[in-house]
Amino acid sequence: MARIVVKFGGTSVATVERIRQAARHVKREVDAGHEVAVVVSAMAGKTNELVGWVNEASPLHDAREYDAVVASGEQVTAGLMAIVLSEMGVQSRSFAGWQVPIRTDDSHGAARITDIDPTELDARMKAGWVPVITGFQGISPHNRITTLGRGGSDTSAVAVAAAVKADRCDIYTDVDGVYTTDPRIVPKAQRMTKISFEEMLEMASLGAKVLMIRAVELAMAQKVRLLVRSSFEDPDAPQVAPDGTPGVPGTLVCDEDEIMEKQIVSGVTLAKAEAKITLREVKDNPGVAAAIFGTLADQGIVVDMIVQNIADDGATTDITFTVPDSEYDKAMRALKGAGEKIEYGRITGAKGGAKVSVVGVGMRSHAGVASSMFKALADKGINIQLITTSEIKTSVLIDEQYAELAVRALHTYYGLDKKDE
Repeated sequence: MARIVVKFGGTSVATVERIRQAARHVKREVDAGHEVAVVVSAMAGKTNELVGWVNEASPLHDAREYDAVVASGEQVTAGLMAIVLSEMGVQSRSFAGWQVPIRTDDSHGAARITDIDPTELDARMKAGWVPVITGFQGISPHNRITTLGRGGSDTSAVAVAAAVKADRCDIYTDVDGVYTTDPRIVPKAQRMTKISFEEMLEMASLGAKVLMIRAVELAMAQKVRLLVRSSFEDPDAPQVAPDGTPGVPGTLVCDEDEIMEKQIVSGVTLAKAEAKITLREVKDNPGVAAAIFGTLADQGIVVDMIVQNIADDGATTDITFTVPDSEYDKAMRALKGAGEKIEYGRITGAKGGAKVSVVGVGMRSHAGVASSMFKALADKGINIQLITTSEIKTSVLIDEQYAELAVRALHTYYGLDKKDE
């Protein structure tokens, strides 16, 4: 018997019929003898509708009332899920975040969880009940409803799983696991049986949209094993692992120690619409980099890849970095407006880049991964504009027109293609 927290995203609970399908997954786990708690998102599109109503009521609104309105979407889903489970013969009741309670700070609209009291949930689960908890929300020190911002329901589920000491947290979504790359680009992409927290964190930050970064960070810190699986699979079908053996479907995100066979490269990710900006002949003085990136931070612009080249005389330097295409014009205006503070010769830039990355914990113990990546791209005639590396990833910036070719080439080069049946 295991203790499991299961989370359903918006597409998985978009209609009452889909809620019924999701509830069948819960009932399967209960019938197997497991203790189960459920965390739900709002029905697909409902949160955006509620936000629209708030903005229609007043463009300048109280953030506390915004949270009170927007949090209602999850309350509807939680109640419906509890009703459906009860109809199926599963003892269940809904819990709003404040009823658990899930305590947060008072940063309305982007609150962070500070504590969860597991007493009530623990008692219910031990008694065979299935608590259905609203994701995305909690209660502030001033007893006001708060919402957690983007990715909040995933974060709620991981936090609840940590609080009740669950054996794992199952994230049900509209895909059946984590793949070695986007299957729409590479049809031979493989669904992974296991991936480490670090690899998942890198892949999430590099463009893979299966899990939210906040949730993976929290899972890694709290050692909560995550299982990514599809709510659209038949709940009554035999449970088969990605390798075809009997077991749990989906991809397990876990500690590196649980993974026996560590591939050199586990996945290839792609992020399009990357713009490159270069400041040339920047005075090489202390504080210059802080001035450049502080100027961008003041405008809320997130910088990604950064490369610095110092001239032979040591007096000047060139600094190149990337920002999203959508922030390019704003970044250029900010930097041109701060010319005196930064002291540079000229500024150049262009939109239309793509960042391709290879990720794998096996890269720690294998030399030459970066050079082999560059060779694979060179063999396809793809020019590299920027390179950044970390312990378990290497990223390159290339022209967007070659992005999908690069992904396919690297996926094949590192032996990630699924073998033909």
